[in-house]
Formats: sequence, C-alpha cells, structure tokens
Amino acid sequence: MATILVINSGSSSLKYQLIRLTADSGERLAKGLIERIGESAANISHSGGDNNYQKSIAIADFSAAMREMEQAFAATGMPLAELNLTAVGHRVVQGGSRFTEPTVITPEVVQEITALSPLAPLHNPGHVAAITAALEIFKVPHIAVFDTAFHQTMPAAAYTYAIAADVAEEQQIRRYGFHGTSHQYVSRAAAEFLQRPLPDLRQIILHLGNGASACAVAGGVSINTSMGLTPLEGLVMGTRSGDVDPSIIFYLQRQAGMSAEAVDELLNKRSGVFGISGSADMRDVTERAAAGDAAAELALQIYAKRVRHYIGAYTIDLGGLDTLVFTAGVGENNAPARAAICAGLEPFGIVLDPELNALPNTGPRIISTAASRVQILVVPTNEELEIARLTQKALG
Repeated sequence: MATILVINSGSSSLKYQLIRLTADSGERLAKGLIERIGESAANISHSGGDNNYQKSIAIADFSAAMREMEQAFAATGMPLAELNLTAVGHRVVQGGSRFTEPTVITPEVVQEITALSPLAPLHNPGHVAAITAALEIFKVPHIAVFDTAFHQTMPAAAYTYAIAADVAEEQQIRRYGFHGTSHQYVSRAAAEFLQRPLPDLRQIILHLGNGASACAVAGGVSINTSMGLTPLEGLVMGTRSGDVDPSIIFYLQRQAGMSAEAVDELLNKRSGVFGISGSADMRDVTERAAAGDAAAELALQIYAKRVRHYIGAYTIDLGGLDTLVFTAGVGENNAPARAAICAGLEPFGIVLDPELNALPNTGPRIISTAASRVQILVVPTNEELEIARLTQKALG
C-alpha cells in the first residue's frame, strides 16, 4: 500500500489530492484547491473524509501555500506528518523530448523543467515553484509526471512539422501533445471495462473539456494526437480556436495592427465556442442550440465537425477502429455534444444509441447500439489517480 500526495500547480493555484493505492485500486482520502496565490486574498477549499475546510487569507508564494495545505489537512483530522507519505507526484505540463517516463525529481531535473518553460510559459514556471516549495517541506521522493510523456511514442511523421529542419531542431519545434495522463488512464480503463486485452485495441480517445484533444491509441500506445507544440492546436475548445490558417496571425498583425500578444490572447482566450457563441460552457451552448439560437447552433456544428475530422483521420492512422471513447467534462456529461459528434458516422460503423447516450454519467458505460461495429464508450477520467500510479511505478 502506498500513500501518494498528487500536486497539480498552476501559475497562481495549487490543486492536490491524497490518494492511497493498493495492489488493484486507489482511494482518494482528501482533496483541495488553493487559488490566487500571490494576491491579497487567496481562497482555500479542502475536503477530507466527512470534513470540509474553507479559508481566505493572503498567501505570498507556493511555500506559504504548502504550509496552508498542511494546516488544512490537520484541521480536518488528517495531519500529513502522521499519514506516512510514500511520495509526492507532481503533474508537469511540458516535458519536451527529454522526459518520456515519470521521473524522480533531482536538482538537475528541476533545471531541465525550468529550461523547458519557453514551450509552456503559463505552466512550467508554476510547476517549478511548487516543486521547489514541496521539496523543502516533504522529505520523501518526488516524482514528475509529464503530460507530454505518453505521446513520445508517436512516429516522426506524426510529430514533425514541415518547416525548415534546422529551425525546428534549434527551437525544439515539434508536436508534443498534452492530456497524456488522461489519455493513458482512459485507454487502459476502457480495455479493462470491455474485458479485452489492451494490446489488441485500436482506440480514439476524445478528451473533451474546456481544453480538448483527440488521441489515436494503438495497443495502449499513442501514435497521434491533436494538440501540438502548444495546447492551442487541434480541436475547437472552450476559448481556444484549435486549427486555423497560420497566416491569420500575420494578417491580423498587418491589417488590424494587433501585436503578437494580442493575437495570442485572441486565439487562446477569445475564440473557440466562446468566440462564436459568447459562452465557453458547452452546457449553455447545447441548451441554446436546442432552443434555436443560431450562434449556439453554429458553434456546436463547428465543434462537432472538427472532432469528426480527427475521428476520420485517426481511424485511417490506426488502420481501423475498435473503440471510440468520450471522457472529461464535456465528453462524460454532455449527451447532446456526443450526439452531434456521432451524427452521420453510421456508414463508418459508429452507431450511437440515443437512449443509452441520454443516461446520466454513472461511470464507464457503452453508449453504442448492439449493431455498431465500433463500440462507443463513456469512461470518466482520473488524472490524479493515474499520476499516483505512475509515481508509484517510478519508485519501482
């Protein structure tokens, strides 16, 4: 049995879960979120067992945040010092080409994660700050689990961009992909649910949340994924555009006088379904679309069309398809979005059962008809559990 503290830090936030692993299962003992680190009034929300803990206080940095996390555990009757922590697992967004496996954190590893910050300027600096603070407090092994690691199995033809090779090599420009821990967890969970050997399955995993990505998984191995150098590429998302003509950037700079920063903000924060419909919440978009709102209808159509585009491409990459799996917030809970995505795919053996699709989220389940050649599944993701398992694996 292992007790793993899983830490997922942002630029000014700290999410965490305490997970107890046994040989065949994992139990969440506690979870929490500290927001607005570095501001005048940070918010702490923690739950452990049957106890909840809320607090608002100024938190200067991640070292202070870690101390507040310790206090939250103690206040709910679970002092971390008495729980015999096995290790701390840290989610790290960008591991570049260097990190292909969960990695024991050393000073050299921290330096390398820091050096990768230009590839993930909104994420890696926060990870480094949280890792540095946690290393000072928790005297147990610390493991870095990288979002990009699962996709390092992609062939060169899938991860290489058709730009000058010398520039790409010098600037580390390639497709890295993200949501790797989710895709890895869900692909395995789908195989276990179906009671089929993972090496035998050709799967497309659709991680559909505010951020969204598709992944082609052959025998448990990622062979292609929709996010690229950054999480902006690929599917239409809550506020991100996904795929666009790159010349749009230069056009906006020349014609509209927009700076690089302004275009970056446009494509990452004011585009996607939000840019089309005025809302980034797919629940709102599908409800408005059902009521006849033209902008919401268009947003849903574009969203679904882009996903279908990747389903078709990845089915070819895989040489056929056995399972299509929906996961994450939208994928698990939004039946109209799933129906819009699957509409018209019947000739390709993907046949959704409307009644099964309409059932509430109750865990892993099949939502395709018995006649469907491709099994359509909903499988809830659990990135924290996957990070805990990968942390334990890294410890040997």
